[in-house]
Amino acid sequence: MKSVNYALKSKLVASFIVLMLSVPSVFATDGYFGVGYDTKSIGMGGAGVALFQNSFFGINNPAAMVMHGNKYGLNLGLFNPNREYTISGAPSGYPETFGLAPGTVESDSKYFPMPSLAMNRMVGENSSIGVSVYGNGGMNTNYPTNTFWGSSETTGVNLMQMFGALSFSQKMGEKWSVGLSGILAWQSVEITGLQAFSSMSQDAASLTDNGANGAIGFGGKIGIQGELAKGLFFGATFQSRIYMNEFDDYSGLFAESGSFDIPANWTAGLAYMLIPNKLTVAFDVKQIYYSKVNSIGNPMNFMAPMGSETGSGFGWNDMTIYKLGLEFAANEDWTLRTGFSYGNNPIRSTDVMFNILAPGVVENHLTFGFSKKMGTKEVNVALVRAFSNTVSGPNPMEAPGAQTIDISMNQWELEIGITF
Repeated sequence: MKSVNYALKSKLVASFIVLMLSVPSVFATDGYFGVGYDTKSIGMGGAGVALFQNSFFGINNPAAMVMHGNKYGLNLGLFNPNREYTISGAPSGYPETFGLAPGTVESDSKYFPMPSLAMNRMVGENSSIGVSVYGNGGMNTNYPTNTFWGSSETTGVNLMQMFGALSFSQKMGEKWSVGLSGILAWQSVEITGLQAFSSMSQDAASLTDNGANGAIGFGGKIGIQGELAKGLFFGATFQSRIYMNEFDDYSGLFAESGSFDIPANWTAGLAYMLIPNKLTVAFDVKQIYYSKVNSIGNPMNFMAPMGSETGSGFGWNDMTIYKLGLEFAANEDWTLRTGFSYGNNPIRSTDVMFNILAPGVVENHLTFGFSKKMGTKEVNVALVRAFSNTVSGPNPMEAPGAQTIDISMNQWELEIGITF
């Protein structure tokens, strides 16, 4: 019987890996990172870095793994981002200006599956090793129009990012643990509809419409977790910058000849049992250093060619995100969750033109979730509503005051997970 169960689990995991490699992983919540990486954490607004049960076997915090024992986990989410831009004002027609067609355009491709999986194995009583595969983030737009004059029939970007982490966790006494993850990252990008910017690029042949271009890179993550006092828990992580290979096919677009590293980030949080084993509140703070990656953080710059070190990027600021969550154990089998997450929008009003491609402007998230134990298995469900937000700014390539650009986004996300 055990061999049959193992074979079924192996087939299920293998099928999930194939699914993960065949679908896009598209997020745009904390900038382009996900609001959380575990169904339980997502149900609490992404909070819970201090709670071992809110880390999908080390994805949120590798220190949590040793508390899980031997387990497998599978998550499948359905992500629904709604993106649009609006151009107000007619093109001026002045020489050497670049006007956009007035009106509102919505992005197609509105539904994306998001699978993830994790496995954890104990090594003795006080340490564990684990493997996890999950989508980190991404940006996607697919506008059914030639947004920029002289471009192809469609305009958009498809950035996908996938992580594979090999993690080790060690207990430090009875109440504390530490963890370390080595991360292999893969990302792919495809850009369409930017032919109008060819004269501004250092390599017009590597600017746009070159199909999907992949890259790999490496980084790491460390974490700590423990109990400060009875019922009061602390957790923190730091993930290094992930140094990626360049996107050679888009070296005329992204700064530093196609460089597109994944920015460093850290999270720290507290959790407290308001009612022991019944009601828990968690609060996290997360910081993402988008501005440290030139291709993401550089503002629009007409004085340097696109693709150069100081060439135009998306102009994203660093993000600070605050996450608050509640968890209520209704009985031995049912647990209920809710949460709220707020992060300052990373896009400046002066950089809205390029961010038509990547309008990651949502700030407020309201979440709900629950878990149901079923013997040795547990089913987890989370629902996220990211409320609509709009950023407005001028068309920087038009006459002053001639045109205004609004970029908007709202989102829904439903995720179902199972551990066994």
